Amino acid sequence: SERAVLPEGQVRDLSQGLEKNYKPLILAIRALPVPVVCFVNGVAAGAGLSLVLACDIIIAAKSASFLQAFVRIGLAPDAGSTYFLPRLIGTQRAMAMSMLGEVISAEQAEQWGLVWRLVEDTELVNEMQLMRERLQNGATCSYAAIKDLIYNSGTVSLEEQLTCEALAQRELGYTEDYREGTQAFFEKRKARFNGR
Repeated sequence: SERAVLPEGQVRDLSQGLEKNYKPLILAIRALPVPVVCFVNGVAAGAGLSLVLACDIIIAAKSASFLQAFVRIGLAPDAGSTYFLPRLIGTQRAMAMSMLGEVISAEQAEQWGLVWRLVEDTELVNEMQLMRERLQNGATCSYAAIKDLIYNSGTVSLEEQLTCEALAQRELGYTEDYREGTQAFFEKRKARFNGR
């Protein structure tokens, strides 16, 4: 890759770490065919916030907070924040959060749609265990399809999305998980999915 000419006094190209470390990590998180759940306890700031935003489901302790502090040191948000934030909270909120560098409380983050759920600080570990059990016992064949459909919905028309949904249903309809799920429904019992 072509190395940029650095301003006098700057000892390194800040983009290198992003390209080498954060870009592959963020893309890998999004490409996983399983749910990636993030539990925020404390402050999620900078590139750490970007890692949070890359996850599929975000749960935060009530004392957690979120911060885009890059502007405080003369930089712009990176590691995917400028991609994720407007999609999650809208352009105006993303602009203000990024340009003003204000701390956003967990309550505000929930109201904006940045996080799915808030839990008491003392319940965060318990919530992690419950979520892990729920997801690992779920219809694992569905997870990859759900991620693909939702994350790609912003790049296609409604007509194309309806076709994508139909194709996903066709594929999922041939799985053992689907057969088990429907059988369990009619037998009024909890499904025992096997991921096939």
